[in-house]
Amino acid sequence: MENGKPKKKFRLFDAVLMSVVVIMVVESVAPAAAIGTSQFFWWIFLLILFFVPYGLISSELGTTYVGEGGLYDWVKQAFGSRWGGRLAWVYWINYPIWMASLAVLFAQVADTIFGIHMNLWVSMIVQLLFVWVVVILGNKPVSESKWIMNLAAFAKIFTIAALAVLGIYVAVTKGVANSFAPKNLLPQMNINGLSNLSVIIFNFLGFEVVATMADDMDNPKKQIPQAIVYGGILIAFFYVIAAFGMSVAVPTDKLSASSGLIDSFVLLVGHMNWFVVLVAIMFLYILASEMVSWALGVNYVADYAAKDHVLPNVFGIEDKKNKMPVGTGYLNAVVASILVIVSPFIPNKDIFWAFFSLNVVALLMSYMMMFPAFLKLRHSDPDRERPFKVPGGPVMIQLMTWVPEILLIATVIMTAFPLNGSAEEMSSKMPILIGTIITLIIGEIVVRYAEHKNKVQSEHANKKESSL
Repeated sequence: MENGKPKKKFRLFDAVLMSVVVIMVVESVAPAAAIGTSQFFWWIFLLILFFVPYGLISSELGTTYVGEGGLYDWVKQAFGSRWGGRLAWVYWINYPIWMASLAVLFAQVADTIFGIHMNLWVSMIVQLLFVWVVVILGNKPVSESKWIMNLAAFAKIFTIAALAVLGIYVAVTKGVANSFAPKNLLPQMNINGLSNLSVIIFNFLGFEVVATMADDMDNPKKQIPQAIVYGGILIAFFYVIAAFGMSVAVPTDKLSASSGLIDSFVLLVGHMNWFVVLVAIMFLYILASEMVSWALGVNYVADYAAKDHVLPNVFGIEDKKNKMPVGTGYLNAVVASILVIVSPFIPNKDIFWAFFSLNVVALLMSYMMMFPAFLKLRHSDPDRERPFKVPGGPVMIQLMTWVPEILLIATVIMTAFPLNGSAEEMSSKMPILIGTIITLIIGEIVVRYAEHKNKVQSEHANKKESSL
């Protein structure tokens, strides 16, 4: 007890553990490993040049501008409501696209481990069931779904640890599938490998959520940046040891972005046995639980933006009993279901990677607005009290802003744009590019519609008041 008040219980350890468990995305290990053994260089490179400035800037913004809107609030305060609406749109739309990609992956993994050999229609039904079960669970209060996240934490750590231990054992006893010669650890400047760099940045995103816990910490000025930096290092470590296990098992040129994780376990163990099936079942559970945990954040931001009149009112529909943002939840289900139904007609051999890449691009675009917003707020609001402030003079602040911004833009271009013009790249990237363009056009229409409707309603309310 301190001054008659109970001592705050959210410690640094709790914040680090929560950030690792929620932000670590197991299904993205394979796409990152597809870069090859040079990925170890890129993890360190992006940890220093992207994650450190991102973590420090998130700490300053999150402790200075406290509110439920998070990223949306920062962009809106810096650039106005319309840009806030655009941010809210791309931040939200990445979620149902991601859900569709995991629905596809869920059906593929289930088919492999259980030997079901699902036809197109059965696979589609399984994917739709995945989507709607996730949405129904995601519409429940966190108090009712806490056990889902706790169990997922164990499953994630077990899966990563098992992959690492098996990889080390096989490397020592049987050798490795890829060369770890020093020259191969250096960056390989080929378009296919560099296209996957966006996945590494994707794996670092989400730490600004830690800043929302400031009120529950004893010393947020010190603990928030520590939690973000320690959490980022731990996540990079877990990903790297998992990627090592994959690199030992599967030659990079044969590594699938969708089935790579399970393929690695099969090759490391030697055959499909009970242990591989157990890991695969855990992986299926991880896919569903990840979506449930992320719904809690994404849905609240969209709901908050709708109440701010920058997204249509449907995003702000809440359950009357528990106040959960069910409008956004059911929109997630509708969009993901449409994507699942049209997926067989998309000209891409790996539909999981097509959807997952589109989700990554959408999320990265939302963070493109964060770094300029930080710089604008620093200059336009210099007298505001900042519990934590990014250290450094004007030159360092400029570097902290524009280096990660350039990295975001570059990785989005490499992921979505066909750069070498080959038939293979055109077939894999054109659906992502077209999907990105369609997403941005629809988003602009939605934001302008919400803006127009709010203007009409305000004018109507003003006329009504003046007539009284």
